[in-house]
Amino acid sequence: MSSLPKNVPGATAKTPAVWRDLSRDALFTFVLAWIVFGPITGLRLAGLDFIPNWQRPMWLASVVTLGRVLFLAVLNTGWAKKKMDRSAIKKAQAATVQTAHEWRTWAWISAVAGLVAFALPFVFVDNSYVMKSLLLAMIYVLLGLGLNIVVGLAGLLDLGFVAFYAVGAYFLALGSQHWGLGFWGALALSPLLAAALGGLLGFTVLRTHGDYLAIVTLGFGEIIRLVLTNWLEVTGGPNGLPVPAPTLFGLEFTRLAKFGGTPFHEFMGWTYNPNMKFLFLYVVLFLVVVLMISWIYRLRIMPMGRAWEALREDEIACRSLGINPVVVKLSAFMMGAMTGGLAGVFFASYQGFVNPTSFTFFESALILAIVVLGGLGSIVGVIVAAFVLTLLPEMLREFADFRILAFGILMVLMMIWRPRGLIRTRRPIFTLPETKS
Repeated sequence: MSSLPKNVPGATAKTPAVWRDLSRDALFTFVLAWIVFGPITGLRLAGLDFIPNWQRPMWLASVVTLGRVLFLAVLNTGWAKKKMDRSAIKKAQAATVQTAHEWRTWAWISAVAGLVAFALPFVFVDNSYVMKSLLLAMIYVLLGLGLNIVVGLAGLLDLGFVAFYAVGAYFLALGSQHWGLGFWGALALSPLLAAALGGLLGFTVLRTHGDYLAIVTLGFGEIIRLVLTNWLEVTGGPNGLPVPAPTLFGLEFTRLAKFGGTPFHEFMGWTYNPNMKFLFLYVVLFLVVVLMISWIYRLRIMPMGRAWEALREDEIACRSLGINPVVVKLSAFMMGAMTGGLAGVFFASYQGFVNPTSFTFFESALILAIVVLGGLGSIVGVIVAAFVLTLLPEMLREFADFRILAFGILMVLMMIWRPRGLIRTRRPIFTLPETKS
């Protein structure tokens, strides 16, 4: 066989250009990494003097450059290009189709995962640290489900969701002081109060979209936090308010009954366990989360859920179909706010007190990160992301100095490889049975 002529472009002609681009990219990466790491790791402060140590940033920049070169080298292989072409098609899809067989498989997996999640606190009932971590993770699951209605399904970017969280918590604290309201009463009434507040917020942002909506909701959350901080006569200000412990049919989860009743462990004839309160809260919260998942799943296939998704995709097209965007926005805000109010009641009972430092913008950002990383509109994704983002920092507590760095790297990698989240929305497909001719 004759070789290719010199004037015919072939694989050998492309090789020098590839290596030239790779060398240029490596040089740029090294310089940029050295600029970033140099002032941070290359200078050490000793009194009023700076002691230079340029070997450390040189090594860090070399490692970053080597990783970049290896990444680009793998990216230029034929196998990687085929994978990228397939993933590009998947990334462009907001949702994937789910067959009946896949739905049954997911149903079995969800049932097993639910049983494991329900049994975990009973296994670690004597470990207070694990019990509190699991309870806190489940609270964030409930918060993520609520914000997923507003952001994931309706497409309304809400950065002040923590306000409804605070309303539920303070409603239990204030209700117990002034009206003798207990855990169960707050659990029944806090969603109504939070929904009313969500409707009020919805009316104020009906004409805003995108970034403007985010700014308004962010201001709303900060207003609630400042009111809780400065209204000393009612909220107690930075000192916060105590919250009564939950009870079950008048039985208290304390060693000695504080209100003249009978402690739960004495009534059951068990040995006292201080984690019994957290176990009780976890079981009730688990049931609430299961009901919320079932409710949201049914809402998605109902006209209200379809209207939310239509509003998320295109508001103009939503109007042209005869759907009133005012009603759709208000319903989304009120449904999400109800869930936030419920989570606030559980959080207040879990802590035993409430103060404004628990309801900062960082909490709203964390809940939004759960929704985005889990997958907009995906219920399973939100649950997985809530457990990961809540339990992972606790598992990395020994590396406290690098936890934020690990969290940032995780978010960057997620935005690169899974921009639709861990688990994308899956829509059911309906097929007709084959008829015999």
